Amino acid sequence: MLTQIKFGTSGWRAVMAEEFTFANVKRAVGGIAEYVASQKPQGARVIVGRDPRFLGETFCSMAAEILATQGITPLVVAEPAPTPAFAYAVVHNRADGVINFTASHNPPEYNGIKFSTPDGCPALPEVTKKIEAAIVAGDKERDKEVKENNKSTAAKVAGAAQVTHGALDPKPAYLKRLAEIIDLEVIRKAKLRVVFDPMWGAARGYSDELLRNAGIEIATVHDYRDVLFGGHAPEPDDHLLEDLRKKMRETRAQIGIATDGDADRFGIVDSDGTFLQPNYVIALLFDYLIESRGWKNGVAKSVATTNLINALAEAHGVELHETPVGFKYIGELIMQDKIAIGGEESAGLSIRHHVPEKDGVLAGLLCCEAVARRGKSLGDQLKALCNQVGSYYPQRENFRLTPEVKAKFTEKLQSDPRDLGGRTVSQVVRTDGLKLLFSDGSWVCYRLSGTEPVVRVYTEARSLEGLEALSAAAKHWIFE
Repeated sequence: MLTQIKFGTSGWRAVMAEEFTFANVKRAVGGIAEYVASQKPQGARVIVGRDPRFLGETFCSMAAEILATQGITPLVVAEPAPTPAFAYAVVHNRADGVINFTASHNPPEYNGIKFSTPDGCPALPEVTKKIEAAIVAGDKERDKEVKENNKSTAAKVAGAAQVTHGALDPKPAYLKRLAEIIDLEVIRKAKLRVVFDPMWGAARGYSDELLRNAGIEIATVHDYRDVLFGGHAPEPDDHLLEDLRKKMRETRAQIGIATDGDADRFGIVDSDGTFLQPNYVIALLFDYLIESRGWKNGVAKSVATTNLINALAEAHGVELHETPVGFKYIGELIMQDKIAIGGEESAGLSIRHHVPEKDGVLAGLLCCEAVARRGKSLGDQLKALCNQVGSYYPQRENFRLTPEVKAKFTEKLQSDPRDLGGRTVSQVVRTDGLKLLFSDGSWVCYRLSGTEPVVRVYTEARSLEGLEALSAAAKHWIFE
């Protein structure tokens, strides 16, 4: 079934054999090829890679052939690789883009395509709109070619025979770059014991190999290919990290680090088994980078990310940038060297002088360095931060909506409410969705999903009791 292909905040994703079919993949890659050719008519090279999902190798082979029909040289990566490794590779090798077959943290029945531009940044909306338009134009062209006995297609295939297929291994250069960023010697001298969980994903042989080669004690779980990811989404969230905790207890590890299916997201477990919310990890690493690197050029966070970062920015005298959801907006600030670190509550971050893409491998390694250098657990470091600037309690909830409720709520989002559950709204922010700020520092943000009948509700309060009350009021406002 041919479907409308839309690139969201991080590419196009769909269920395999439903919308993610061979026919639709050909259309999507064809649109990308048309876009690349329009930007560089001669001599373009595009990296083609994947995570470990089912049929990934087949999709890469298909993409390589389609690129070749456009006179574009495909640089095919044989093994699964992290999304941030592709982001580094496209810049390091001066390629003209990356086609990455991955559905990131989505369940195993999904697959997807991420397209990155030559700067390593996830394609911005102005790029993806052109790709989507090229897909539509390609559909019309194919219909025309069928009527004309495929003469145009035959000519393209004949031209493709003259294009040489290349190969690329992004791993050595990427690990070398990480070794330049991370103070591995500090970690080694601290005799830090680490457990790594790649969740059967693309970071297998990355975080662990880097640490092991530096003489650091590292143990792993789920370090083999499983296209079903253990029967659940490869998401490094609290409830899916029990095997990591078990291995930490066995090895008496001081920290556990995890990555999702394509290693652009992170999960961090403290020495006592506590899962550190991504909101808190970003804040901790922001503070740590100021202390260890002296970087004070700025910090970025999405509109749905904790205001603990706002408080730290004010305390350190650092400029704060609040962006729409989607790491491409933070990536732009990294490329402009306006920030030391940028992050999203959905477990994505990157730092200055690195890729303008989420890097879950980097995040875990930086946490190891912070624990080693400071000689304190992440939990103790977080307590120290909160003693300095106050406590913040963020939360995200998803609510499924019936068609009737969604229609009513979508209309409601167009207005600026003056109060919520008896609380007076002090400010309305529409950077992305609807964000309501209150005078006590708490806030609520509503964002409708673009792919399913779900509203994401982000709340934050200055106490647990306040969070419970605010969450109830936020939910009531949806369904009242």
